[in-house]
This record gives sequence, structure tokens and C-alpha cells, in this order.
Amino acid sequence: MKSFKNKMALALIALVIFTGCNKKFEDFSKNNNLPVAVPPGVILRAVLNDIVVYPGGGEDKAGQYIASNYTYYGDNKYWNGSAGLNYGTLNNVLAMEATASKLAGSDNNPYHALGLFLRAFFFVNMSEKVGDIPMTEALQGINNIAPKYDTQKDVFKQSLVWLDSSNIILTGILANGFLEFSGDFYYNPSDNASSARAALVQWQKAVNSYRLRVLIELSKKTGEADLNVKGQFNDIISNPTKYPIFTGNGDNLQYVYNDKFNNYPDNALNYGNNAGRLNLGSTFLNTLSSLNDLRAMVVAEPARALGFTDTDFKSYVGAPLGSDLSFLATESGAGRLSLYNYNHYYSGLTGEPTFIVSYAEVCFSVAEAINRGWTTGNAETWYTNGVKAMFDFYGIKDGNNVVTLRKADGTGNLTYTIPFSFTTYFNQLPVKYKGNNADGLTQILTQKYLAYARNSGLQGYYQWRRTGVPVFSTGAGTGNGGKIPRRFQYPNNELSVNGANVSAAITSQFGGAGDDINQDIWLVK
Repeated sequence: MKSFKNKMALALIALVIFTGCNKKFEDFSKNNNLPVAVPPGVILRAVLNDIVVYPGGGEDKAGQYIASNYTYYGDNKYWNGSAGLNYGTLNNVLAMEATASKLAGSDNNPYHALGLFLRAFFFVNMSEKVGDIPMTEALQGINNIAPKYDTQKDVFKQSLVWLDSSNIILTGILANGFLEFSGDFYYNPSDNASSARAALVQWQKAVNSYRLRVLIELSKKTGEADLNVKGQFNDIISNPTKYPIFTGNGDNLQYVYNDKFNNYPDNALNYGNNAGRLNLGSTFLNTLSSLNDLRAMVVAEPARALGFTDTDFKSYVGAPLGSDLSFLATESGAGRLSLYNYNHYYSGLTGEPTFIVSYAEVCFSVAEAINRGWTTGNAETWYTNGVKAMFDFYGIKDGNNVVTLRKADGTGNLTYTIPFSFTTYFNQLPVKYKGNNADGLTQILTQKYLAYARNSGLQGYYQWRRTGVPVFSTGAGTGNGGKIPRRFQYPNNELSVNGANVSAAITSQFGGAGDDINQDIWLVK
């Protein structure tokens, strides 16, 4: 009996060895208790974190909204190197779409619709920085580590197609009731099915509102028949049922802060590091002051050494970024330049939301399009609504407004009740719309620039690059020989890994000038 058992044991061992030889090592290393794919809502949450640009950084300086006056915490020089690109994030977008389509059995699902929006968002974002970029052959991993470059025109053209497709898919989803959707902390923070439909309605508005931005940024390319910039813009404005867009501040695609884990960048905890070392930029603040705009007192402290009262707009003077840093340090230290409003930025942790795309921007884009003759409508009404939307964002109302300022010695606060009238504001000569002409366009662009303040990433800078409005401060302080750069350079790793293709793209765009930050990309030529 013992001998039989031994023989059976040997036979079983042999069977295990034999069958084991037919398995791969990976089969033994798998943990069947772990998920085999990341749920699309989890990926979406990670990707959506990448669409916000937090205030207080280089983007704000590029738009001349803020200025450093202290060397240790940075200067006001523009970049002289390469751009950060978003291909890693785009890989996640494609993974999200693939997983969602497999689970749904169709591309007609919310994640694919948002994926198309996010593709457009990030490809446009990258192209705006450098010009031509890999697109059709990008994101293939080791199958193609040296993708060819697509022209900037083709990048914008394809992005507009994706945005249109996203709108179509969302229309179908909302009509047919497929609403499984999670991971969206912008419009669906509760992450439950009951709010999914409302969230997707908002995302459809965001997709079309963003598409208006892309079309406006093509304002120099209206002669390109295959882009049909004017026609596309007019189609959206003329068909609000098919192409819903933002209709109020409640629609804003914006990043909201809280006091637990995502504080506003300028807050009570970093007051000791930031206060006194950062001023509002003159391009921004001096424009507000010149318009008797109450937003100046909301965002800035008065420069009391100038001798005016706290409620006099002449007390609100920004730092010219073109000036030498030592000059700004002296002037700010002497109280002749405005610092951040303490109570607006440093009295708490949450601060105001940060726009990705806003209703105010939509208003100004439509006003600009009407001014340019792309579509019909009342440009002045859209212009006025955009300004009022920003007053509302900063809590400014028609009537008496309370403004709180820091005492000069920093020991407490001063509170002022200041009357503000929309009628009076809009009747000022610099503000009252001058019609569908060059002067009227400058007014629209000026207010749009003010609306981009500490919001929407590089959009304030991009508008200046596209239109020249407003006039930027330049000089030793901004570096680059007193010139504002027109683009970023390509990343160094691209030059080493994909040298032939990037060199061909540089030559086709800029000829013998090379990868020069002072060269114009196709978008603004």
C-alpha cells in the first residue's frame, strides 16, 4: 500500500511539472483578486486635474497680471527654453476611452465624448506653445518613438472635428438616457447617478464654449476655406439647441478650492512667504484704475505712499514687469506699488475658483465675432454681459459695496462702503462701446484680458500675441532683450529622440531662424 501511495505521489508531481511547463511565468504571478483594468471614472478624475492652471505662477506673469519684486522668489523674465507638453496625459485619455468603450460596447458613452474634448484641449494647448506637433502618429508608444509632425493648421482642424463629434455624442447620450458617469469633480461632485445627466448637460455647454475659443484664436485664418472659421462660429451661435453654450456664471468650467486638501495657492498659510514680495502687474491693475473699476480695490492694496486716499483709484498702481527687479523692490518697499489685497487672498484658504473656460470669455468671444462680422447680433450686449459677469465673479453689485483693506501698519483692517453704478461705469468714454470698429474691438479685447486675470492659464498672453491688446510692459525686467517671446522651444528630449522630424518641422515653420522663441507660429502669422 505504501509503495502504491509513493508511486501515485510521484505521478502527481510529474503531472504538475508537466502541466506547469505549459504555463507562462506571468500566469503564476497574477493576483486574481486585483482588477484587470482601471475604471474610466478613476482615469477621468486624474486627467481632469491636468486641465487647470493654478494662479500665482509663470502663466500669470506671462499675462502681466502679477510681478515679483524680490529675487529669491523669482523674477519677471519670460522663458528662454522649452515647453512642457501633455502627451502623458493624452495617453491616459486614450486609455480611459478604450476602457469605457469596452465596458459600454460602444463609443457612444460619456467618457469617449469627454475624451474627444480632452484630446482637442491638450493638442491645442501644446500647439499654441510651440507650433507644429506630432498628432496623427503620436501616442503609439514603442511602436513609433519618432512620430512625424503635423502642421498647426491640421492640429486645429482635427481638434475642431473632435469637438463637434463630442457635441454630437453628448446629444445622443442625453436623448437616449445612457448616464453611467463618475469621476467628474467639476460638474458632478457627488458622483451619483442622479446628477449625471445634469453634469453631461453642463459638459456639452463647456465643449461648445471651448470650441468658440478655438475658433476665435483662428481669427487670422478666416481665409482658410477648409477651416471655415466664420461659418463654424456662426453655426454655433445660430443653433443654441444643437450647440448649447454657457449662459451664466453658473455654467463656468472652473476649479473650486476647499480648506481641506486643495487650498487656493495664495492663502493664509503662505502669507509670510508671499506678502510683500508680489505685486499686481501694471498692465492689469493700471487698466482697472484708469477705468475707475472697483475690481482694482478688490484685488489690490492701495499704494499709500503716493498720497491719495484709499478709495481713490489713483492709489492703485501696479508694477511694470519691464522694469528692473531692484527698482520694483525699492518702489514696492516704499509703498508706491500695490500689493495683493490681504483680505481677498490671505484671510482664508479657499479663495475664488479658477476658470478653465468661463461665461465671461464666451460673451467677449461672441462680441468679438460680431464686431468682426462673423455672425449677427448685438456686440454691445454681449460685451456688457461679459463685464457684468466678471463683476459678479468678484462680488461687485450695483449699489453699495463693502471693500476691506489692510491697515498700513498691518495691525488690522479698514472697511469702506463704496457705491458702484453699472450705468455710470458703462457711460465712461473709455468703456462705452464705440461700435463694430477697431476701437470697439479694442474695448472688447481689453475687458476680455481683464477677465483672464489669474484664470485660464496663458490665455491673456495668447490674446496679446494674437491681437496686441493690451500693450505689454517690456524692458530689462522681462528679459529676452526687451522683447516678449512669441513661442516656446521644443522639449530637449524630443530633439534627442525624434531629431529628424523635429528638425524638419522647425525648418518648415521658421526656415533658417531655427527653434527661436521670437518666431511667429502659423496661428498668428
